[in-house]
Amino acid sequence: MTAPDELANPYPPEVARRYREAGYWTGQSFPDLLAGAVAAHGERPAVVGTGPWGPQRWTYAELDRRARVLAGGFAERGVAAGDRVVVWLPNVPEYLEVVWGLFLLGALPVFALPAHRESEVRYFAEHADAVAVVTVARHDRHDHAATALRVADDVAPVRDVVVVARDEDVPAGGVGLTRLREAAPREPAAPDPSRVAFLQLSGGTTGLPKLIPRTHDDYLYSVRASAEICGLTPGSVFLAVLPAAHNFTMSSPGLLGVTHAGGCSVLAPSPDADTCFGLIAAEGVTIAAVVPPLAAAWVAAREAQRSRAESTAAERADRDLSSLATLQVGGAKCGSELAARIGPALGARLQQVFGMAEGLVNYTRADDPDDVVLHTQGRPISPDDELRVVDPDDPDEREVPRGEVGALLTRGPYTIRGYFRAAEHNATAFTADGFYRTGDLVALTGRGDVVVSGRVKEQINRGGEKVAAEEVENHLMAHPGVLDAALVGVPDAFLGERTHAWVVARPGVETPAPAALRRFVRDRGVAAFKVPDRVQVVDAFPVTGVGKTSRRALRAALAAHLAEESTVEEEPPR
Repeated sequence: MTAPDELANPYPPEVARRYREAGYWTGQSFPDLLAGAVAAHGERPAVVGTGPWGPQRWTYAELDRRARVLAGGFAERGVAAGDRVVVWLPNVPEYLEVVWGLFLLGALPVFALPAHRESEVRYFAEHADAVAVVTVARHDRHDHAATALRVADDVAPVRDVVVVARDEDVPAGGVGLTRLREAAPREPAAPDPSRVAFLQLSGGTTGLPKLIPRTHDDYLYSVRASAEICGLTPGSVFLAVLPAAHNFTMSSPGLLGVTHAGGCSVLAPSPDADTCFGLIAAEGVTIAAVVPPLAAAWVAAREAQRSRAESTAAERADRDLSSLATLQVGGAKCGSELAARIGPALGARLQQVFGMAEGLVNYTRADDPDDVVLHTQGRPISPDDELRVVDPDDPDEREVPRGEVGALLTRGPYTIRGYFRAAEHNATAFTADGFYRTGDLVALTGRGDVVVSGRVKEQINRGGEKVAAEEVENHLMAHPGVLDAALVGVPDAFLGERTHAWVVARPGVETPAPAALRRFVRDRGVAAFKVPDRVQVVDAFPVTGVGKTSRRALRAALAAHLAEESTVEEEPPR
């Protein structure tokens, strides 16, 4: 167990009191959330998905029963209230059974993404003093169970590896979920809502993710407010496309917002268009959440479907997306060119979402005019969200004039005041008065909408001129032959950095030539220094576990490519 002060509420007492008086923090806990959903919607469908035991369809009452049994099973294995458990699962219905079981026990899930591997899982287990790891036997051609068992052998606090799999697929040394399901149901714990409920992962693309302590009070305020802003009702059907453990999928409004509203969550085993379009048609999905590259792929797939005249009635039914009212796009900026294509292609209203696992979340609203939806990333959830936009090069962090781009600082009733066991990093990530330095470059419109420009650390300094990667990427993606684009800086002896664009061509159209793409960007009227110095067309990008383009992976691949080119050029002629 971690000493109590390490998991204490990080908000100053007078701030916490103000948030309670304002009604943001209501004393609701995660067990309370599920109990309320069961009381109001017990026989309504809660979860649809396919896991190791095949297709599943559970009501709220069934989910509650399963969670109570697993709470008892974890307790019999020695997991106690306050213990940390790494949850490393893909989008299977058992994910919700496990997470709710831990919440009802009072244990703290430590969320890992299915794309994480041994280095990350080992770090999470060590850093959090986790007592167990819950995973599947295999996923995406990776042996998750074997990896977790190696972590358990090396990380002393880890006593159990629970494998969500049929008994015959549980390796020696692991314990199957079936055994935990043999326990007697356990009555829910009554945790202190001001204490930490779980540890989420930071969304950074460099280095190992930091652990984010989220309390019942702060996180559930965000969930309730998000569900209201997004108009969720008992009739809402949410498609979980991104990993279930990702903050966007969990709470914006996500799986937890749907639980608050009494709706149904459908877990997609794959984010590809064919799989997700089939689920939307079959389950009557009303809202889905994706990152921009996925949105681009869905739009391209839908446009390709419509261009094919020869389709049977059955094929048309399989891709009936008429139930989809809202497509949320977040996790990275959705450029205006892509944003404009979503409605016509998919028939859904775009909702831009800009936020972070550390707290602040912004949404465009259903009644916002089209120009706001297409060109901004929305405005904050709470009237007590405080946003400061400051000069990133000013040591005093003075605010820039409204409308100008600067570094975003924020604090509010659901934004953390510090990472878990990270005192040195906290000293630079947070101001002395509690503002979180998000690392995002944004501008605020006159009415307070956020326009994301890029990342402070993703600015490319080309001979003293600052180039925001996302701005150039948006110009490249305006080309009809481009599906996605990423801009990185590469070292240059003369300019310090030059810009190198990697571009994925749209399927079914002529692949644009690099010179034509550079000319296209130039013809859009941008400053000359923003035109990429080099453009390279590739089949696909390296991506992170939640589908975002990984700048670190791109730079590493680019460095290797340039090194290889240099080696070839230096070889003597034969």
